[in-house]
Amino acid sequence: MAAMPTIPAKTILSTYSEWGWFGSNYTMNIYKGCCHGCIYCDSRSACYGVENFDTVRVKENALEVIERDLKSKRKKGIIITGSMSDAYNPFEKELELTRGAIGLIDKYGFGFAVDTKSDLVLRDIDAVKSVQTHSPVAVSFTVTTADDALGQRIEQNVCSSGSRFSAIEKLAGQGIPCGVLLMPILPFINDTVENIMEIVRRAHQSGARWIYAGESFAVTLRQNQRDHFYEKLDRHFPGVKAKYQQQFGFEYWCPSPKNAELWAVFTAECNRLGILYEMDKISGYVKGCCKAGQTSLFPID
Repeated sequence: MAAMPTIPAKTILSTYSEWGWFGSNYTMNIYKGCCHGCIYCDSRSACYGVENFDTVRVKENALEVIERDLKSKRKKGIIITGSMSDAYNPFEKELELTRGAIGLIDKYGFGFAVDTKSDLVLRDIDAVKSVQTHSPVAVSFTVTTADDALGQRIEQNVCSSGSRFSAIEKLAGQGIPCGVLLMPILPFINDTVENIMEIVRRAHQSGARWIYAGESFAVTLRQNQRDHFYEKLDRHFPGVKAKYQQQFGFEYWCPSPKNAELWAVFTAECNRLGILYEMDKISGYVKGCCKAGQTSLFPID
């Protein structure tokens, strides 16, 4: 593999926060940019300042910087990765920087959470389980459609939804808390009762303990991200762009016109199956899975 472009980084871990998704306290992004090719990605928005978004770059001396950051933190907490760039992009298979970071997180007694679209996380089951002996862990897979053919049109360069459900089953089988991020839902594309119910059903069958969809089924559109999204709609979903323009204009928050119906069936099915869907309860569950004797470091809300 050709040498990956690098970018300088004085720090990689964020400052401490009392609340984050899945009970996290710190964010970590080793890579910048993404090659997944998802047509809807909010991280492409100009406000984040990620130039050449489709080119993945790695932060220089990432593991050395992370270790220095970890040593400087006075408060233990859960470190989450995957918010801006998937920690399990194709280059990670060879570079193993995410794996190395998990080892450091384990060494310094922190927890670990990840959001990914890749089943490459299965490679690191041993590292995640090592963290789990002392701190909370959580693995979430973004799943937007149960239809693999549709998935290839909206998330071109990632493994299928079926592979993600299979990965959840394998991780859950190892006792690792897993769940689904059901977002975004794209109006006029994947906002059907059938799609939502099938995702919930397969998540449950795979052993997922949570499905987080925010507070409504929607997609966000702003700045250059909207232009990119509309270009992809013209290519893969002819005629749909006009529906967006008529329904939403230049609004940032674009909820499905079917949101009330979808939310009702989603919450009812999650309640029936015992699947968590509210972030405070999901965070409490993740922290509650922490081994006995560690709850003073990771209090349950």
